[in-house]
Amino acid sequence: MAVHKRPAAFEGVDGFAYSAEILTDTTGDRAAPWGAYLIFVKWGTGEPEVQGHLETAFLLTGQSEVVVRHQLGAMALGTVKATLDGLIRGQAL
Repeated sequence: MAVHKRPAAFEGVDGFAYSAEILTDTTGDRAAPWGAYLIFVKWGTGEPEVQGHLETAFLLTGQSEVVVRHQLGAMALGTVKATLDGLIRGQAL
């Protein structure tokens, strides 16, 4: 996102295109009130049309929304892609 000014995009193991985004939310845990996770928007073929989405559980938690977002943003793109493919494979179970 910082380099290209748009969310990262990947082809999943299912052949569909996905864009990735970092989201944050409150956790309900006073010791680590903020969590960050990834959401993957699934795009249809042909006309760009959203077909659904996949999301992780919290991948990081901490005291500050800004900090957890920044830490998750440092995740290597290869790891983000592997996370997406793991979620897709998990759907097949």
